[in-house]
Amino acid sequence: MIFLFLTACSNGNDLNIDDEPTDENKNTTYNNPVIPSSLPDPTIIKAADGYFYLYATEDIRNTPILRSEDLLNWKVLGTAFTNETRPTWEPNGGIWAPDINYINGKYVLYYSMSVWGGGNTCGIGVATATKPEGPFTDNGKLFRSNEIGVHNSIDPFYIEDAGKKYLFWGSFFGIYALELNDDGLSMKPATTRKVAGTAFEACYIHKKGNYYYMFASVGSCCEGANSSYRTVVGRSENLFGPYVNKAGKTMLDNEYEVLIQGNSKFVGTGHNSEIISDDAGNDWILYHSYIRSTPDKGRVVLMDQVHWVNGWPEVTGQSPSTQNSVPVFE
Repeated sequence: MIFLFLTACSNGNDLNIDDEPTDENKNTTYNNPVIPSSLPDPTIIKAADGYFYLYATEDIRNTPILRSEDLLNWKVLGTAFTNETRPTWEPNGGIWAPDINYINGKYVLYYSMSVWGGGNTCGIGVATATKPEGPFTDNGKLFRSNEIGVHNSIDPFYIEDAGKKYLFWGSFFGIYALELNDDGLSMKPATTRKVAGTAFEACYIHKKGNYYYMFASVGSCCEGANSSYRTVVGRSENLFGPYVNKAGKTMLDNEYEVLIQGNSKFVGTGHNSEIISDDAGNDWILYHSYIRSTPDKGRVVLMDQVHWVNGWPEVTGQSPSTQNSVPVFE
């Protein structure tokens, strides 16, 4: 664990991560990317200690954990697992697309485990910790694709609604949901249902007012400057849909509204984090992207403000900003 921590810290210049800023060096604007290192599929939680913690697909092996007080300045803390404690139920599998939550007094990390092309045997597992920085203890798999009957079962997302706990997941073979037991670590039988079509992966649902908003990603995620990935959204008055676009066409039929797509600087904009509200009530979303001019840097982390216009989320210009005003945190 110490070796992994030191390895992560030795890359501090690449990550552009400093200790939390003092009042004297706080800026009024920031530039994208906020983390110029490959941290795909970011997931974020604000923990009881007031800090934000970010977890990502393991381009840093064993699932990197970073901390920030302002969403801008990030410090590498280490990893959720070690080589000895990482999940092993999918041989040679990578840990992809984690989803961090706080459930029943524990930090609960849902994760995908897969190899490229392993859509039949990949699946979703869960790990727990008493602190957001870990260490996390693996509780094993919840299900594999060939056990649940959904091909390419990756990209978990957890939500609580009306006192019940649910897991959504899926990647280009439909978005599905099922009910979890109260511990959040096991499934209730015979509760699986389809909620969106085959165009989507990496779903995230945000409740605002009378609507549930399903954010998802479409296109190719991982082809460098040729990636077509983009972030899309639909809304529903019910957690399980139907989710529709502005014209009333459903995500079950692969319809959607575009939220963020590439521009002259960034490409492959998708797999967004949870929406985070700052102290002024502004909403922010983090997501990964390639830099067109230097795609070999991998999928770096961008952040943009989400504006709510006539009941729909919008990012200015439907594309990443280069510079923006900083989130407000007292």
